[in-house]
Amino acid sequence: MKDMNGTFLTQTQKQRLAELGAPESGIAAAFSDTASRDLFFKETEATLIAASKRRLEQLMSVDHRPILIEVEDRMSRWLREEMGFTQVATPVILSDVQLTKMSIGDDHPLREQIFRIDKTKCLRPMLAPNLYELMQSLYKVTKKQVKLFEIGVCFRKESQGAQHLNEFTMLNLVEFPSVPEGQQRERLTEIAKGAMKAAGLESYELEVTDSAVYGETVDIIVGEMELASGAYGPHPLDINFGIFDTSWVGLGIGLERVALALRGETGIKRVGRSITYLDGIRLNF
Repeated sequence: MKDMNGTFLTQTQKQRLAELGAPESGIAAAFSDTASRDLFFKETEATLIAASKRRLEQLMSVDHRPILIEVEDRMSRWLREEMGFTQVATPVILSDVQLTKMSIGDDHPLREQIFRIDKTKCLRPMLAPNLYELMQSLYKVTKKQVKLFEIGVCFRKESQGAQHLNEFTMLNLVEFPSVPEGQQRERLTEIAKGAMKAAGLESYELEVTDSAVYGETVDIIVGEMELASGAYGPHPLDINFGIFDTSWVGLGIGLERVALALRGETGIKRVGRSITYLDGIRLNF
């Protein structure tokens, strides 16, 4: 590929180097002729392949788990051992009734992103409906504060960009009842900061914004990427789950996005659930 400014890598060469982990800046250079371009490609490919082999050896011999699972372990250990939360596992199949309780009706934009199983059931696009049900039931039985979290796969028909996956891992936590009315945002901020410390992420921002479902939220942002969103109640949705005028806080974290921010990979598919990549390593090198 050549223009008045020089010769550039072909699209095939760019794609190959990108798959091997080359940064965008490493595939945008101009060359004086095709021979120097092809030599650059060959040498760069060899360097990236060697680095991939070293990373794979490190993973198989020392680390024994990819960054996504490492993030899961760090955060679940923090929640259980330091914060006193109980880990749960809930169904992946969600009913339309549960979506309606979350105010996700037929005209809600999220409906277009749902993977349906049949006319009344779908693969869950979020963990929140099940946790709502569970925290209400447990509080009714125990009459004690309920602190729950779940790490599980969710499914949405997302755009195929560098920050989106159709199948992704969420961590959702909820504390119910929580701090007194008026202190929920501060408690949510405290938990959000603790979660990022547990994950090993130091550079991020907290941003207060509005959500179509939860109203005011506290979001965790890295660059232009939202890693997490937190909400609190009492909230108008509470009554749909049999909850009345009770303070709570909840936080939902996209773990692939946390892994992406930690690792600095070129795209989220490299750190997600895959048989093409393993811990960011393209396996056809």
